[in-house]
Amino acid sequence: MRRILLRAFAGLCFCTTAFGQSAPEIAFDSTPDFFKLPEGVYFGEVAGIAVNSKKHVFVLSRGNTSGPAYGAAAAQLLEFDPAGKFVREIGKNLYAWSFAHAVRVDRYDNIWVADKGSDVVVRFDPQGRVTRVFGRKTEASDESAHPLEHPKPPLPPVDGLFRQVTDMTWDSSDNVYVSDGYINSRVAKYDKDGNWVGTWGEPGSGPGQFNNVHSIAIDSQNRIYVADRGNLRIQIFDTSGKLLNTIKIDVPAPPNSPVAIGNQPTEASPGNMHPGSPWALCITPGPVQYLYVSDAYPGRIYKLTLEGRVLGWLGGSGKTLKKFGWIHELACPSENELYVAELLNWRAQKLTLHP
Repeated sequence: MRRILLRAFAGLCFCTTAFGQSAPEIAFDSTPDFFKLPEGVYFGEVAGIAVNSKKHVFVLSRGNTSGPAYGAAAAQLLEFDPAGKFVREIGKNLYAWSFAHAVRVDRYDNIWVADKGSDVVVRFDPQGRVTRVFGRKTEASDESAHPLEHPKPPLPPVDGLFRQVTDMTWDSSDNVYVSDGYINSRVAKYDKDGNWVGTWGEPGSGPGQFNNVHSIAIDSQNRIYVADRGNLRIQIFDTSGKLLNTIKIDVPAPPNSPVAIGNQPTEASPGNMHPGSPWALCITPGPVQYLYVSDAYPGRIYKLTLEGRVLGWLGGSGKTLKKFGWIHELACPSENELYVAELLNWRAQKLTLHP
């Protein structure tokens, strides 16, 4: 396997950490009933959300489609205009649809989807036609077709194939970076023509290692931000896989903060349920860019500088407007305009910040 060299050393930490940092709460509004679904169409768990240059919003929902994959297929891509009016469904009955994970829009307004169930990344052009496919879905005719297992240690990764893929981003040269997240624990790189370049990362907790690569984003300087969710950190790399910095968010959660679902987390809880564990990342356009990050508990969104300083936070777990149930993806077309995709509340919200 061709691998990109990761120039990091065990025991060496390139860290920006906000331990115990007191950050202000950011005032914000949520637009009531922003998304107007047509009659008979519903959101399931909303896994992804993205905005294109025309301010159209793309919502990737775990709504039932045709199937099954291993159970009922759960992926549906819906487009809305800037006022939240339904425009169309994209990719109806698409072979890739299995279990939705993330949607992004590139600078050419191509729409990209990562499907965790089928292990593929699909690119649609602005007209909604499939123009590129990465990875390959398990053949339904295979006797061994079943959900992916998680052996420990994991099986060796294979070039060009994913195991529960999660997200994608692009640099200024249109190279593609895919977070191959739940099992392979790596970042895969393709060139602008879709040719495999290599990977970096492996399971673990050391520098350059990952425990669930859940989201990925890139800034205007081609620095790649990787949500290492299980390790409670964001690792930042250059385009060759060199580790540049590590961000950890440690803004204290209010005592007895509501829990979206399940028991109150403790120190022994899985990493993805700790405050500051990064579930979703987005970076605003320039000239001054900001990083937005969501966690599942206490269910907040954090605003950071690209160096990792927490500037403020908003929200919390709940079911009412302006509260969140596991934000799975964020879109931030400007500093004070956010779109959030929620799993547990089966909805998306448009937020306007008043910092």
